[in-house]
Amino acid sequence: MKILAIESSCDETAAAVVENGRRIISSVVASQVEEHKLYGGVVPEIASRRHCESIVGVVDEAMLNAGCGYDDIEAIAVTYAPGLIGALLVGVNYAKGLSLATKLPVVPVHHLRSHIASNYLCHQQLEPPFLCLVVSGGHSHIVMVEDYTKMKIIGRTHDDAAGEAFDKAARAMGMPYPGGIHLDKIAQQGDENAFALPRPSVQGAPYDFSFSGLKTAVINLIHNASQKGEQLPVNDLSASFRRAVVDCLTDNVFKAAADLNVKTIAMAGGVSANSLLRSEMQYECDKRGIRLYMPDKCLCGDNAAMVGSQGYYEYISGNTADLSLNAYATMSIEKG
Repeated sequence: MKILAIESSCDETAAAVVENGRRIISSVVASQVEEHKLYGGVVPEIASRRHCESIVGVVDEAMLNAGCGYDDIEAIAVTYAPGLIGALLVGVNYAKGLSLATKLPVVPVHHLRSHIASNYLCHQQLEPPFLCLVVSGGHSHIVMVEDYTKMKIIGRTHDDAAGEAFDKAARAMGMPYPGGIHLDKIAQQGDENAFALPRPSVQGAPYDFSFSGLKTAVINLIHNASQKGEQLPVNDLSASFRRAVVDCLTDNVFKAAADLNVKTIAMAGGVSANSLLRSEMQYECDKRGIRLYMPDKCLCGDNAAMVGSQGYYEYISGNTADLSLNAYATMSIEKG
């Protein structure tokens, strides 16, 4: 079964053709990073306009690269939540238009479920149930994947997401957007023990995260040094900050794994490409005898192949939508 998938939740316009939820036939991504870099972050109105300009060409290219016609496609999967509402609407409405023209069913797909599904494209043997650490610019969750379309949130952030904290700390250090990628590279040259940064926890919620205080601690260090005319070693500060974030993520996910007696863990989302997080997760899993699955780095960021993978499982479970389908800026992964 071949599914055409469309993704437009933030600043990448993407389309892909995926077979049986496990094999990428084609995948095309049009990124807007260079334009948003001028503003230090994603500008929603600009993102929406660029999606409008790009989506026809991106979908056509994905179909051409797959060597498919619409007679070969069985469904159209599209990200409909969560994300930037204007950006989501471009993808949703284009998918509905294609559905009207081709008579193919539309499959609404939750963005975070798609990130989890990126692992299915890289690891044919991975099947639920498993615990997944979902870490991106806008989300930080520990999710119990009970089945392909049944998920339960075990832990979540109470304020900033891990990726958001990385980006804001990097910006405070003078790094260009997207800051998290630059911080990860610079941190590899630094001393992670140079600065004593907090590891915030949430009282009464042992699996939940809080990154706002950690981010503020770094910003205050930079501000205080600036007032004194001092310059902090950016390599060391980056390394110390990265270590603190990774410690918070790994501590909580392994607490959850121990309490739930989980022997399989996956990672997903843009921050799952972070080099220290990947190495620490592998080390800790090996030490505990836990199987770890991570998507290839090229599938950690937003793409449509992961939408096609999750879309397959949503479709075979009977989750389709009519032309009244709307987009939603926020939605729990449990309802997706």
